[in-house]
Amino acid sequence: MKCRTCREPAIIDLPRHNANFCAEHFLQLCRRQVAKAIHDHQMFTEADRILVAVSGGKDSLAVWDLLVDLGYRADGLYIALGIGEYSDESRGYAERFAAERGLVLNVVSLREDYGYDVPTAAKATGRVPCSACGMSKRHLFDKAAVDGGYDVVVTGHNLDDEASVLFGNALRWDVEYLARQLPVLPARHGFPRKVKPLIRLTEREMAAWCVVRGIDYIIEECPMAAGNRHLGYKEALNSLEEKSPGTKASYYLGFLDRMAPLLADLAVTGADSVRPCARCGAATGVADEHAVDGEIVCAFCRLVERSAAHAPVSVDLVRKKSRAERRATMEVEAR
Repeated sequence: MKCRTCREPAIIDLPRHNANFCAEHFLQLCRRQVAKAIHDHQMFTEADRILVAVSGGKDSLAVWDLLVDLGYRADGLYIALGIGEYSDESRGYAERFAAERGLVLNVVSLREDYGYDVPTAAKATGRVPCSACGMSKRHLFDKAAVDGGYDVVVTGHNLDDEASVLFGNALRWDVEYLARQLPVLPARHGFPRKVKPLIRLTEREMAAWCVVRGIDYIIEECPMAAGNRHLGYKEALNSLEEKSPGTKASYYLGFLDRMAPLLADLAVTGADSVRPCARCGAATGVADEHAVDGEIVCAFCRLVERSAAHAPVSVDLVRKKSRAERRATMEVEAR
């Protein structure tokens, strides 16, 4: 197996590019794809202060490494979600990555700073763990960016992630979500700009980047994510990709080129419908706000209120409940 560029021994085959690459030229390919995404979608400039949402996994550490490698100023933010040993281990990977490279990593702990964790929030609110987790992370990334004077928040969503979310939204014709599924969400009314520089690279390519660059990352999936429907969407798309390499890129990038412009007006509708939360002061959209004693209270503050008052819940308890609920659902559907 030879590198398409230099004919030296290749380390990776990329069927969607119909090519193989050596380590050096594979890294060049990744840099070009990220630089193209940043340029084409006007994500940020070298003058911007960048905050990278870091989980300790391959994608977030890879995008942080890529941005620094490309010459951008980027700090990291890790949110300790309190998901047992998984959170402890993932935090260790994030902290070691930052320390070894002399980078700044900010850490926020749900349990220490807000009095709850994701398993407890799931039990206290009746939400699935991924819902409570996502809400917490979105709010805290926004808050950290605004409070820290950052211009943009970067997440490690890759091509596989975006294609699977698009697949799910299209299956349900969730038009409002489709209109917002963009690689850049502009800053507005207290919300920082949010961008996804990895939209042209796959999970496999990010794992290879980490191997070549010597980046250690947590390999295990979050124990709370078992049963997440997007994992099923990924499997379906992976099957299509195996039979027809390039399907995922064509599907998602084609959506951005040809369909997203048609939904642009819908994406703008309601963009100004935000008001400050009476408790934390953060901007909150109409869909997320709720009146408490005549005051507008954001979804995050309501989540904190209910979760912090609840006795701590173990990860295993929530996982057992989730498995039982999935079994019950399957039994009902089988009748």
